[in-house]
Amino acid sequence: MRKTIAHRIAPLAAATALALGIGATAHAEEKFTYMTNWYAQAEHGGFYQAVATGIYKKYGLDVTIKMGGPQVNIAQMMAAGQADCIMGSSDIQVMQMREGGLPVTTVAAYFQKDPQVMIAHEDVKSLAELKGKTILIANSANRGYWPWLKMKFGLSDSQTRPYTFNIQPFVADKNSAQQGYLTSEPYAIQKAGVKANTLMFSDFGYSSYATTVSCMDKTLKDRAKAVESFVKATAEGWKSYLADPAPGNALIKKDNPNMSDDQLAYSVAKLKEVGLITSGDAVKSGIGIITDERSKANYDFLVEAKLLDPAKVKLADTYTTAFVKNAKVLP
Repeated sequence: MRKTIAHRIAPLAAATALALGIGATAHAEEKFTYMTNWYAQAEHGGFYQAVATGIYKKYGLDVTIKMGGPQVNIAQMMAAGQADCIMGSSDIQVMQMREGGLPVTTVAAYFQKDPQVMIAHEDVKSLAELKGKTILIANSANRGYWPWLKMKFGLSDSQTRPYTFNIQPFVADKNSAQQGYLTSEPYAIQKAGVKANTLMFSDFGYSSYATTVSCMDKTLKDRAKAVESFVKATAEGWKSYLADPAPGNALIKKDNPNMSDDQLAYSVAKLKEVGLITSGDAVKSGIGIITDERSKANYDFLVEAKLLDPAKVKLADTYTTAFVKNAKVLP
């Protein structure tokens, strides 16, 4: 049974805050709950780091991080009041949530590149070379990157088979390729001694953001200062984590005892290597930035792929830059 361990920041004495001259942008020690999209891992490092190092506390927030998981509907839990904001796997996913009737808006995106990849055997060097291969994907891919792969590279539904989050079918079949997350499955396949190529979608033009902060419209209206503080503090958390991940990793391992030091080290190295957090617009505009241009490109893709009805969802309702544009935590 999965066990979630919530981490809370101890209250900061008012006298200490005054002595330190901390100008928090939210009410002192205001409770705030953020729910991730999976078991605790390095891909969540900036959030855990901000807890571990007291960054949230500096901004007057008492933050609880709750883990998601494969059987957890985090959007439903947020709608039921069990989280203030959630981690969207991508801004594309959150746009579709809105069409489904959930009034949710993305306010920050900490991964400037979507870490989604296709892992192929060593004879395959590009996504275009996946034609004729058996492709193992999860059902959720049909609402995200798979229509993009079909449109851009001429791949076919007839090639696909279910991905069960087990690398063995890929290992056993030299004519197969499987989905993965840059910081996860490639490590498992490497440990299995299989030579493979990791093809990152963003390298081929996939523009989706990932690891978002997405909140109910009511939360943005009623708790704007707290959300703004959370967004800025989390950006500082990511900058700190990339510099020294040890404090955040300690909390990650508390939440997820199955997480190994080797996996954490591999994932952190990949975060840095490809600039997931620090590249692109983040270089000049700060960690977590979202732009009108990228958001429009992602919205237009969903409309073109018939994954979103523009009559039901307007682009302007799916995201806002108001909470992240002034944070400007540069890498």
